[in-house]
Amino acid sequence: MTKVKVCGLMESGHVKTAVEAGVDAIGFVFAPSRRRITLDKAIELASLVPSNVLKIGVFVDATAEEIKRVYESVPLDYIQYHGNESQEFIGKIGLPSIKVLSVYSNEDIKRAEKYEVDFILFDTPGKEFKGGSGETFDWHLLEDVGVPLNKLILAGGLNPGNVSEAIQRVKPYMVDVSSGVEIDNRKDDDLIRAFVSAVKNEER
Repeated sequence: MTKVKVCGLMESGHVKTAVEAGVDAIGFVFAPSRRRITLDKAIELASLVPSNVLKIGVFVDATAEEIKRVYESVPLDYIQYHGNESQEFIGKIGLPSIKVLSVYSNEDIKRAEKYEVDFILFDTPGKEFKGGSGETFDWHLLEDVGVPLNKLILAGGLNPGNVSEAIQRVKPYMVDVSSGVEIDNRKDDDLIRAFVSAVKNEER
């Protein structure tokens, strides 16, 4: 069954909605972004997340010290590397890991072979900040992906209206949404519920 991650949560009400809707993972952003939260806020929000829901921290070219401090303090289950982090850097930190690759072309898909991580997340290149753009990329590029499907996370422009098609075509382990469940740059409870429902109904 495809897993669901809602990323960039900043408010307790939205965390509760996501958990009640049946998400499998929640993402907290610690990198430059309009969704960035402080460590104290992340600790507060994490207290609302049950143990069966993963807590994932998003970082962009952060120091090893910062990553480890946040991982232990929140605490987190996975580190999502959204910058130019090398396999050597990720390996030295040694924490459960997700490496994000922005997809422009087939060459970006092949870059996944350089990483020995728990999951590879394919996303659309960001615009103002590193991170997603809220737009889809060409899913056909993933047809010959060298990543096992049980390690593949799909992001980039997903929303309640297109996530079913994405699952049918890509068959990812997990789908990841942020702007697709927002109205006027703020998470929306109804859209969060609709997105999770669309994924779960697709599986049925």
